[in-house]
Amino acid sequence: MKGIGAVLIDIDGVLTVSWKALPGAVAAMERLRAAGLPLVLITNTTSRTRAAVAGRLAEEGFPVGADDILTAPAVTAAYLRTHHPHAHCRLINSGEVGADLAGVTLVGEGAGGAGGEAPEVIVFGGAGEAFSYPALNSAFRQLQRGARLVAMHRNLYWRTADGLDLDTGAFLPGLERAAGVEATVTGKPAEAFFATALAHVGAPAAEALMVGDDIESDVLAAQRCGITGVLVRTGKYLPETHRAADGTPDHVLDSFADLPGLLGLA
Repeated sequence: MKGIGAVLIDIDGVLTVSWKALPGAVAAMERLRAAGLPLVLITNTTSRTRAAVAGRLAEEGFPVGADDILTAPAVTAAYLRTHHPHAHCRLINSGEVGADLAGVTLVGEGAGGAGGEAPEVIVFGGAGEAFSYPALNSAFRQLQRGARLVAMHRNLYWRTADGLDLDTGAFLPGLERAAGVEATVTGKPAEAFFATALAHVGAPAAEALMVGDDIESDVLAAQRCGITGVLVRTGKYLPETHRAADGTPDHVLDSFADLPGLLGLA
């Protein structure tokens, strides 16, 4: 593992589950910090702002701040400001992330009637109670009227303390097919997300390593960008998903706690 100069780390399922630190994760993070390795936490989490994520991780003992975190909402906001400036955007998301959507004009679900301004862009965040039939059907009708579709991610599920829960990717393909549109995905596995993360740590892809529990969105997507991929057998990891994947991770570890050993830091 010589030549690794920066580490990109997923949060949910890698460092925590239901925001509780996984065994050995805090100590491993402290070891990376002690070695002076630049790192950034990149996450498709859409339920909390960067500041809230940092605060919760700090409560668990992780030595990180808001500047160490790159979220799908923050990257989505940058995309919308660049590609759809001043557009009226309707956000369908379970979680409050308004603080990370600075410069984005959010409107209600109306189509120019009593509900407010007609949305020009439908933005999907993370699934949950907000993904009701009325909300999805309303979005479908707005897409038929010409609205664009942007999704923060396509994750199928995530791990909670109670088991796996469905996520946006379980709903998005059906909406795309019904409306005859294709969503622009801004979070992982989008190449632009990894490029932003590399710029954040100031490292080229060949000198960076990505640690994740999602073999497709985290690991293989990073490898397609030239980043070394490390899959951990925690969080949403399933052996059958690993076997059925389109590629092979560069490395597989039982958990994030084993990363310092892989990097020769143990």
